[in-house]
Amino acid sequence: MSVTTVGSSSETRASSVDLKLEAVVIPVSDLDRAKQFYSGLGWRLDADFSKGSARVLQFTPPGSPCSFQFGTHLTSGSAQTLLLVVSDIEAARNDLVGRGVHVSEVFHYSEAPGPFGDKVRGPAPDHQSYGSYASFRDPDGNTWLLQEITNRLPGRVDRAQMSFSSARDLASALRRASAAHGEHEKRIGKADANWPDWYAQYMTAEESGEGLPS
Repeated sequence: MSVTTVGSSSETRASSVDLKLEAVVIPVSDLDRAKQFYSGLGWRLDADFSKGSARVLQFTPPGSPCSFQFGTHLTSGSAQTLLLVVSDIEAARNDLVGRGVHVSEVFHYSEAPGPFGDKVRGPAPDHQSYGSYASFRDPDGNTWLLQEITNRLPGRVDRAQMSFSSARDLASALRRASAAHGEHEKRIGKADANWPDWYAQYMTAEESGEGLPS
C-alpha cells in the first residue's frame, strides 16, 4: 500500500488568512438529555444560553481546540464518524467505560493505517500510529470514532503551535522517548549524558512528523 502525504514543507504555500475549525454543530432531539450525556463524558460546558424558544449549548472535549454545539432548530438528522484523536486508545476507552458509556472494543483494519480492508479485533500491530480505533454513540445516534495517533505524518503539525494537551499525553510522549533513548544508548555503547536535549529533539520530531533521531 502506498501512502501519499500532502502538505509537506516543499509543497505547502503560506496562506494569507488562517482558517481554524473551532466549532461543529451536531443534531440532537433532547437538549437536556444531550447535556447530561456530554457532561458525563467530562467535556467542558462552555455555554448554555437561550433567547425566547431558542437554546444553544456548546461543549469542548478535554484538550480539543474544536468545540461542539447543539440547540433548537440548528440542524437535523445525525452526524456520523466524528473523529476524536487520542494518544492512548485503551486508556481513552477505559475512561469512557468508567463513565458508563457503551464503547466498542478496540479494533484496527487489516490494511491499516486508515480504514482499509476488514475490521480486526484489537489494536493495530505495535500500536501503529493512525491504526487503532474504538467507537461510541450518543443518545441521538451521533457516532464518535476514537483514533490513536502517536506519531504524525510529515507536514501535519505547525511547530509554532505544538503543545501537549494533557499531563497524560506528555507522560506518554516521555515514555516513548525514554524507550527510544534506551535503544540509542545501546547503539552508541555508553550512557548519554545529554539525554535532555535528545528527549527534546525526539519529542519535537515525533509530534511534528519529522525524522526521529537515532
